[in-house]
Amino acid sequence: MVTLLLDHAQLEISLSATERALAFRRTSIRVERSSIVKVQLTDDPWTWLRGVRARGTFLPGFTALGTWRTETGDDFVAVRGRRLPGVVIDLDGEGEFERLVISTRHGLALTRALRLNLDEAAEAVELGAEPAKEPQRTPRPASRPAPAI
Repeated sequence: MVTLLLDHAQLEISLSATERALAFRRTSIRVERSSIVKVQLTDDPWTWLRGVRARGTFLPGFTALGTWRTETGDDFVAVRGRRLPGVVIDLDGEGEFERLVISTRHGLALTRALRLNLDEAAEAVELGAEPAKEPQRTPRPASRPAPAI
């Protein structure tokens, strides 16, 4: 899953080496914070895909990673799985992309961080790092007394 890094000047979508290979990109995506027009949370980022895949990987229902070309401009898409929520970021169209469609559990944190004033957002915020999960123990079934004969 991609990692979102946000500071007072830009939003960076950091891609792992595998994700860069699947998206046919050499670098991560960097977007000036001032070019972000609108941020929308979505339960199903797959419905936001538009246009034709230009560079990237598309396995329906599993992964969509790369550039999608539309009449209005290019979209960058990083969508995985079916049950993962996402975020749609509309840009002003001045840069490389018109829109970003990303599946992430951190969409609400991203929208909150984007609302901060520039003086409050002096430090970088990392939004995509997953905390280490502890293994969950399954509860043992209650022992039943032996039936009386």
